[in-house]
Formats: sequence, C-alpha cells, structure tokens
Amino acid sequence: MKITIIGAGYVGLVQATCLADFGFNVTCIEKDVEKLRELKFRRIPFYEPDLEDLFRKNLKNNRLSFTNKYSDNVSEADIIFICVGTPPKKNGESNLNFVDQVSKDISNKIKGYTVIVSKSTVPVGTSRRIENLLKKNNSTKTFDVVSNPEFLREGAAINDFMRPDKIIIGCRTKKAEKILKKIYKKLKRPYVVTSNETAEIIKYANNSFLATKITFINEIADLCENIGAEVETVAKAIGLDGRIGPKFLHPGPGYGGSCFPKDVKSLIYQGNKNSTDLKIAKAVDRANELRIKSLFQRVKKITKNKFNNIQICLLGISFKPNTDDVRESPGIKLAKDLGRTKAKIKIYDPEGMGNAKKELSKSIEFCNDEYEALKNTSLLIIVTEWNQFKNLNLSKVKKLMKKPVILDLRNIYSKEIIQLGFQYHSIGNN
Repeated sequence: MKITIIGAGYVGLVQATCLADFGFNVTCIEKDVEKLRELKFRRIPFYEPDLEDLFRKNLKNNRLSFTNKYSDNVSEADIIFICVGTPPKKNGESNLNFVDQVSKDISNKIKGYTVIVSKSTVPVGTSRRIENLLKKNNSTKTFDVVSNPEFLREGAAINDFMRPDKIIIGCRTKKAEKILKKIYKKLKRPYVVTSNETAEIIKYANNSFLATKITFINEIADLCENIGAEVETVAKAIGLDGRIGPKFLHPGPGYGGSCFPKDVKSLIYQGNKNSTDLKIAKAVDRANELRIKSLFQRVKKITKNKFNNIQICLLGISFKPNTDDVRESPGIKLAKDLGRTKAKIKIYDPEGMGNAKKELSKSIEFCNDEYEALKNTSLLIIVTEWNQFKNLNLSKVKKLMKKPVILDLRNIYSKEIIQLGFQYHSIGNN
C-alpha cells in the first residue's frame, strides 16, 4: 500500500514517520521550500523527543521520502492524508484555505480508487466540503473521504501515535473503514467508527473538555490561596474519583499551544453558527485569557509594583516541556507584559529560544543556560516545568540572585524551599 501525506508540519511528519516505521512506503508532499530543504538534508524543523531517531531510521531504509510534486505521488497513492494547517481567524472560525487548495490540487490527479483522509483539525462539514471540491473536478466517484482526527500531544507525540487511547474513523463506506483499519492494525487499540460529522466534532469536544479541566483547577487554586487550602491535595483527592481522573488537574498559568486555544474558539464559533450557545466553552476561553493578566498582577504585588532597575528571570518560554512551540504560550504573554515595565527581562528555555526571539522584543535578554539567566535577578518566575528546572542547585541559585524570590507557576517546588532562605510563592497554596 502506497501512502502520500500532504503537509510535513508537526502532525504530517509524525504521521509519515510512524507509518513508515510500520513498513509502508510513505511520500510527504511539502510546498514550503525552506522546510522541504531541511527535510531533504535530514533535519527536522521542530523539536519532538524520539522523532529524529525514527525519522533517520526510515530515511535510511528508503521508506520515507519528501517532495513538492503532486503528479505521480497522488495518482499512484492508495491513501492520501491531508495534514495542512487550519489557523484561526479573529472570530474563531477555522481558515480552510489550505484544505481547499489541497483538495483542488489532487482532484484531477486521482486515478483509481483512493481514500482521502482529513487528519487536520477541521470544523464539522469539512469532509463534505472536500468531497464537493473533489467531485467538481473529478466527476467519477473514485474516492472516499474519511475523518481521522489526531490526538498527538507535543512532547509525547511518538508515544501517543504508537499507543493511542482510541482511533477515530469517520467514514461513509465499509471499504474505507477496512483500509483505515489495515493502516492501523499494528496498534491494536479501540476503534470508534462513526459518521464523518461525528468524528469531526469529537476532536473539538475532546480538547475543549481538557481545557475545561485545566481552567477549573486554576480557579480552584485561586480559591485555595484565599481560604488557606492546598490545591495539590484537592486535585489529588478529586482525581481519585474514577469519574474525573487525575490528568489535567495541575494548576498553572493557563493552557496554550497550537491546539487548545484554537479548538475552544473554533467550537464556540461552530456553536454560534449552528444556533447553539456554548456557555461553558465561552467561560473557559474567557477565564484562560484573564489568567495571565491575573498572574501579571501577582508579579506586581510581589515586586510592590517597583520595576525600576530590577532584573526578572523567566525559566521556560515554550507552552509546555519537551517542545519548542511557543504558540499561545503563557510565557510569551507574561514576557510581553513584563517587557512593558522598566524591569530587565532575562529568559532561558532548553528548546524554545529560537521561536521566542521571533515573538519578543530585542530588549529581552536570552541566556545560554538557567544559571546565566539568574545572575543578579530579584525575581525568578518558573513558567515551564522542564525537568532540569526541577533539579536546580538551589544553593547556587541563592548566591546568584540579588534577592532570592521565586514565583513558581508550576508548583515544581514545595514550601520547604523557604527553609533555604527563599521567599517562595506558588499557585494554589497559602
């Protein structure tokens, strides 16, 4: 079976590499000249743990290739995965221009029966939209369109692909269902086979529910601070309830990344478009936007709103550990707020520095390691819970800092740090 994947971004490249590792011959079509050049030189254009070894292994075994040409790579394919971006518009609507263009590009190049798989996160009705665009230029129905949403977490994408909780297949024919199951047969995971429309909404419902859990525990954390309770104990206790579960109950600066903010807003838009007022989703979106503003107010309180001639260190700028993705990162937002004060901002992140430099002011200092970033600072803000930050040499940290004050937005330390002479502020603990 020959597989073609259109789009070699995060989702497309992980999909291509893992399917190649299953033994399939996979061709990735990528139109971005710079990205294509990197891939042909065997360089991955983003950071994802464990991906590089798998990528190089399958290049060596000639199961994985990259091109910018559609021609034979579409006409000879048995299955085509569409893995292009669907960036949000200002009103929350998903921009489907890339999906539309791909559909048009492949429509007159399909020859025999082909399964077209929508892997991108797309609003309900996109499968029909693809079908209509394909039929417009290819009157003979020689294809099926399938919705097969991904659930890959950045920083754990390979594991998530190889050990998914579920595999969603939205399709209209048994033939297409059979082919998708053949693709994923090595995974031996539960299938949810449904309509295209149901499959499309599952992804949005899934991500919005997780965003809701994050937002809820953040608000509980705020309450805990005001009443003298400990949020970690609260989270542990409610997470032991089988109906709730422990995941995504970690208080912090709010959710970010390329998925949750976009998907919540898109769900709200789809609700409004279809006469459904999604009040909870709207509240989650609003609460998350206000979250970083409240944390900035907390920084002002800790510094007594005196930012003149002080240095502030931010450890972590990617939206989560084990990725270089800074899209919608709370760290980026906080750095921008702090950058408007008269404080000097210093940043270190193991992987996200390159992308952060594109987003932030040149007045911000990007450092080579965490200890360089801590020199002469009066406030350390832990933004992203990278493992190396959990194991800082605290004696060294105290000596480097002008004032040993820590605002721990991820609760990677405990109150015991106070005994070492630090002024310690956490989330959800009095």
